[in-house]
Amino acid sequence: MLSEASGAAALRAVELEKTFNPREFEDRIYAFWTDGEYFSPSEDSSATDGGEGERPFVIVIPPPNVTGVLHLGHGLNNSIQDILVRYYRMMGVSTLWVPGTDHAGIATQNVVERKLRAEGRSREEMGREAFVEETEKVSEDHKSTIRRQLQKIGASCDWSRERFTLDEGLSRAVREAFVGLYERGLIYRGSYLVNWCTSCGTAISDDEVEHKEINGAIYHYSYPLSDGSGSIVVATTRPETMLGDTAVAVHPEDERYLHLVGKEVDLPLTGRRIPIVADTYVDREFGSGAVKVTPAHDINDREIGLRHDLEVINILNPDGSLADTVPERYRGKTVKEARRLVVEDLKEAGVYLHDEHHTHQVGHCYRCNTAVEPYLSEQWFVKMRPLADKALAAAEKGEIEFFPGRWVNTYSHWMREIRDWCISRQLWWGHRIPVWYCSDCGKMTVKREDPTVCEHCGGAHIRQDEDVLDTWFSSGLWPFSTLGWPDKTPDLGRFFPTTTLVTGYDIIFFWVARMVMMSLEFMGQVPFRDIYITSLVRDKNGRKMSKSLGNGIDPLEVVDEYGADALKFTLAFLSAQGQDIPLDKNTFAIGSKFANKIWNATRYLLMNLEGRRLQPLSEIELRPLDRWIYHRLNEAAGAMAASMKSYRFNDAAHTVYEFFWNDFCDWYIEASKLSLYSDDEGERDRAVSLLMCLLEESLRLMHPLLPFVTEEIYQKLPAIPDSHGSAALIAAPYPRLQAEREDPATAALFGALQELVTLVRTLRSEFTVPPQNRVALEVRCDTGLAAAPFFEAHQPLIASLVGASELRVVERVADAAQASSEGAVAAVGTGFEAWVDLKDAVDVAAVTQRMRKELEKQRTLFDRTDKKLSSSGFLEKADPAVVEKEREKHNELARKIEKMEGYLSSLKD
Repeated sequence: MLSEASGAAALRAVELEKTFNPREFEDRIYAFWTDGEYFSPSEDSSATDGGEGERPFVIVIPPPNVTGVLHLGHGLNNSIQDILVRYYRMMGVSTLWVPGTDHAGIATQNVVERKLRAEGRSREEMGREAFVEETEKVSEDHKSTIRRQLQKIGASCDWSRERFTLDEGLSRAVREAFVGLYERGLIYRGSYLVNWCTSCGTAISDDEVEHKEINGAIYHYSYPLSDGSGSIVVATTRPETMLGDTAVAVHPEDERYLHLVGKEVDLPLTGRRIPIVADTYVDREFGSGAVKVTPAHDINDREIGLRHDLEVINILNPDGSLADTVPERYRGKTVKEARRLVVEDLKEAGVYLHDEHHTHQVGHCYRCNTAVEPYLSEQWFVKMRPLADKALAAAEKGEIEFFPGRWVNTYSHWMREIRDWCISRQLWWGHRIPVWYCSDCGKMTVKREDPTVCEHCGGAHIRQDEDVLDTWFSSGLWPFSTLGWPDKTPDLGRFFPTTTLVTGYDIIFFWVARMVMMSLEFMGQVPFRDIYITSLVRDKNGRKMSKSLGNGIDPLEVVDEYGADALKFTLAFLSAQGQDIPLDKNTFAIGSKFANKIWNATRYLLMNLEGRRLQPLSEIELRPLDRWIYHRLNEAAGAMAASMKSYRFNDAAHTVYEFFWNDFCDWYIEASKLSLYSDDEGERDRAVSLLMCLLEESLRLMHPLLPFVTEEIYQKLPAIPDSHGSAALIAAPYPRLQAEREDPATAALFGALQELVTLVRTLRSEFTVPPQNRVALEVRCDTGLAAAPFFEAHQPLIASLVGASELRVVERVADAAQASSEGAVAAVGTGFEAWVDLKDAVDVAAVTQRMRKELEKQRTLFDRTDKKLSSSGFLEKADPAVVEKEREKHNELARKIEKMEGYLSSLKD
């Protein structure tokens, strides 16, 4: 805001650029905010509670992976967070938005390995230390890119508190969490079947497996009984796994096989014999009722194997090739190659029966889309049931709340069905597991700090576990590790628990649930109160945006073409809770046009400052028009408070749009022109003073949704007497609901005036009256109409708004004919008729002739539609949506015909 002129000196006009160009000022305004440290929480204790006993408003950013650039989903998520942060900051609440990035173990390692392969190198050749250094360089580059992108879209994060899941502080937090869970008996190590991604070369958790429908086959073949007395038939979708079979299982009550239990079969192609066992897991009604058992490659077979003490044969190498545990012919082959060879060899051995087409669900790695293999290996796990029970109880007690509320069902279902979490990954990039193995005594040491000797025997021959932790382990600590935990820092004491989490539905399992569990375990309370699940952005055809479809939209391209405010406002405008957002790049014209409207309206007002002297609002006696606009501004402030509290960002965007464009620009500014162009200097000063006060408060109202354009304009406003005097809009007080501004009576009267003006304007448009042509208007009011005196008192305003040369307000005589001049047409309002005399504005005869032709055309269309809706065949056979559309068309035509007939009956030839 410009500095205040001394005394009551006359102002000079302020000229904004004629063309709205956000690229000219957005970077400059962002630098102004960062230089002024406006993104940091206020240290003033009175600001901490906003004067209303509130805690600070805190959000931790869902940390983007350091593997790429931001996409439109990030644009939506961070726009929503920024709107919230800016709103509460202006509400006087101490506000913190913690930025940061995630090291993204598997994803980042894959990116770097692809880069190395392109250069003819490999991580094995480099060694672990050099590979980690190379990956750190790549992640630093991506962190810088992500930071610049967030700043470009206007994210008001506190960059002085930026964190990274692999930085020193968070690494210490991860160690504390691992060792703490281990000491509590919630982390254990064992040989278990895990989901193995052969491409990434690591185990992945159940939640990282995406199941896809695959066309395959069921293969049927027989195993000869070793005593030569016959054979037993089995079936599988994975015939190569028979090389690891260690039994055949039948149901203990299946009479077909009771005599075979305890016998052995010859396992074809292997030269091995395996037993026939009885187990209740077998479904005797499915297939032959006999099941091949491969304990190392199927979770159910593993359980059978444990019950019957069966041998466990792992047929796979970590890269997915067949291991040395299978016959030499198959060693080193891929699963696909081995399957083909096994089928060929079973046929040659004479035991192959047939195969049939089969569609089934196959798990794939969510990172690289490779089919996962059940794989037996030593891994680290977290016992989830004790953690999940507390997290489930927190949701049931209402300690956390989802918006939309239906997502709590997804969260709760996962908590009830949870399995232990495999947290070890066979990678080099990530938090290395803090466990050391002693080659002297064979025991392991689990420590927060790196040990130099074995804690059991004191031997120096110790080696650290090669694996790293699942990325989601460190991410699960994010709400409190970013604030300094495990230390009791001032930030942790002041800003934890956080307030709101904004995230996508696809990581409720991966991230949201784990943050709740970890926080309850280590902090004794939930990490946030509210969880807002963002909409899914789709293209105009309803398809999810993806690289493969080529329908993605780069948010920075949107910023470059339309501006950052257009990006933020448009996404908010379309973000109805629980509904997808269909858009293309042209959709962002919604926000761009609104920002342009704000710019042009301001430009017009600032040009009228020349020679004016601003008056304090407290010294201005408000007239009905002024009371109406302040009533509407008050309603908008109340609606914004309700929208932000309930996370209805589309309602918030519509509120500021309707107030500024419709109420302020289309009505108040237009109505103020009588005063702006008055010969009375005092009246002009009064009008400009009110317009400046209203513009400044409107900018405050709109700032969270359009921060750049509002701040740029605010910095050019003249100093307003008796205002808050904030040097920056970002720190100015947000408009609040004020009881003294409520004036529903005046609002109702002005609403009647708006109805009158709108009816006359519509009639002018329908009769194609040129804007410069004036009309005579007579308003006939019902007896006792409350708005009649209001119309009478505001005749100059009404005449100005409708382009009337003369205006009369009279009482309508009930059930009696009132004379009207030739060429006059009536528009009927609520409790009044507006008679518009057109004879001096248009060629009435020509208009009448044209309208009669149009009426005949509309009647023809109406008859056609009426006939269609009278046809039982159409009503019975057509799609219900088509029928409903036809009914809407029928009703609209009836309305048009009625109106045109009314106009023609009013006109006198």
